[in-house]
Amino acid sequence: MRENNTTPLPYLLTRRLVLRQLNIRDAREIKRLRSDPRVNEFIARAGAITLKEARTFIEKINKGIANQESLYWAITRKGNDVLIGTICLWNFSSDRARAEIGYELRPGCQGQGFMQEAIETVITYGFQVLKLRIVTALCRSDNARSVRLLEKNGFQLDGALEHVPEAEADGLAVYFLKRAFC
Repeated sequence: MRENNTTPLPYLLTRRLVLRQLNIRDAREIKRLRSDPRVNEFIARAGAITLKEARTFIEKINKGIANQESLYWAITRKGNDVLIGTICLWNFSSDRARAEIGYELRPGCQGQGFMQEAIETVITYGFQVLKLRIVTALCRSDNARSVRLLEKNGFQLDGALEHVPEAEADGLAVYFLKRAFC
């Protein structure tokens, strides 16, 4: 198994964004994001959460980062440290060659290219720094915006479920992106 020291979680920068580790000050925005029915429309999770649950979620995420189980970034605009979304690499294969990407963005920030910047940066980090061979993404096939984002970034539909077991896919469409070897 490859070892990649990702603690502390590195800051990643894009043209307009800072990707940074969650902290307890993000609790209100995590509550807002994870309670928004428009964000949850295509995600199988409970609806509204409390501020206490948001804090517990942040603690769980940061424990996962410390244990090298996942990488989970808060997405903020440069010059404004308020969380507008999240993006993560998680569900690593046992050999750390494959990881799943996940993301969510406040509805008021959608359609402005923010997630495009974030996903490009995280994929590059995954391939270049973590030396991943494959990044997978699971989404509902009727989530047109997410499907477009994945396809724009070179992801292909894994109809044969070669990269994710059927039980793990749980009825979701599986997309994958392989690292280009030079």
